[in-house]
Amino acid sequence: MGLINKTSLNLSSNFTYDSGEGDFYDDFDPSHREITPKQIVVPILFGFVFVIGIVGNGTLIYTVLRNRKMRVVPNIYIVSLSCGDLLLILISVPFNSLVFILPEWPFGEVMCKINEYLQTVSLGVSVFTLTALSADRYIAIVDPMAKHKSRLIVRAVTTAGCLWVVALLLAIPDLSSSTVIEGSHNVTLYSARICILYPTVDVNGHLPMWYPRMMIMLKFFVFFMIPLIIIGIFYVLMARILILSAKQIPGDSNGKASYKKQIETRMKVAKAVLSFVVLFAICWLPRHIYLFWYFYFDEEFNPFWMMFKIVSFCMAFINSCVNPFALYFLSNQFRKYYNRYLFCWCTPKPYDVLNTPGSSVMYNFQSTVNSTTTYMHSQTAC
Repeated sequence: MGLINKTSLNLSSNFTYDSGEGDFYDDFDPSHREITPKQIVVPILFGFVFVIGIVGNGTLIYTVLRNRKMRVVPNIYIVSLSCGDLLLILISVPFNSLVFILPEWPFGEVMCKINEYLQTVSLGVSVFTLTALSADRYIAIVDPMAKHKSRLIVRAVTTAGCLWVVALLLAIPDLSSSTVIEGSHNVTLYSARICILYPTVDVNGHLPMWYPRMMIMLKFFVFFMIPLIIIGIFYVLMARILILSAKQIPGDSNGKASYKKQIETRMKVAKAVLSFVVLFAICWLPRHIYLFWYFYFDEEFNPFWMMFKIVSFCMAFINSCVNPFALYFLSNQFRKYYNRYLFCWCTPKPYDVLNTPGSSVMYNFQSTVNSTTTYMHSQTAC
């Protein structure tokens, strides 16, 4: 059974929702209203993603904007990353969770286009920002003194803005192609409105069959493979530089200790960025695998691919809420701010602990040359 038969099967057997390149069964049949497990599990999962994503990303953005000491180059990119995730969570997550509950797409064609468009925008912002973060970490290790030039903050903001513009432009084809069509149930003749990203000739006489295949291939390379290759090259070069640097440690004991501390700090920052990249790859690779299978392989749907489709779709959205968790475990300073803003953990320690160089994975690299400590007014962490 080829792609045409897949599409025909999906449109004729039950309600189908196409959310970004693939189809999504809602198991809707007016004559059979039994609730399926995924109609319960998936919306609940999306509810957790919605709440955790808003709290985590919102707190991260607030932390950086609220505290001057946190406004360093890596955090500029991290805020941009969180803004893309937050946009996706606020708009796309609620609509996509309802797909598994409602019998058809009730929100109209404009919302269909916006939903599909924002999913691609968020994907582009995420992967392009991760690439910029990796490049920033490479430059920081090659030329750490450059990180103390204030103009680099402006440059980082400008770069992040340009990445958003690129992502917005690259998502325009999805904004144009997505539409709402009518799908019919072959037994009850029930007609359902379906939001679909790539309506092909076999569905609505709208696009040639080669178009979705071409777009899937382009998305895979532009939004996944090429950025990950570039990031991998940066990390290989970073590892080489760090290995060579370890062999050139100054001879005196004070110099060795200081240099070793700088190397450890750089490694912590690089590991934090690498964790974002690994999480992105883990969450998005299954989705790309499913899309290639759906559009390029002549196989019938079976229980495995049906489950793989739903899991891969959910994992792509889960990626929008996991980065704050990674920062919480990898950055001491972010963890202290999270505890302060979210849990109000009162401690007798002065507030300046939150802003002391050396307490932050993302901040202390900026202070490896300047060892002067700036203290703020003494107050509790709550």
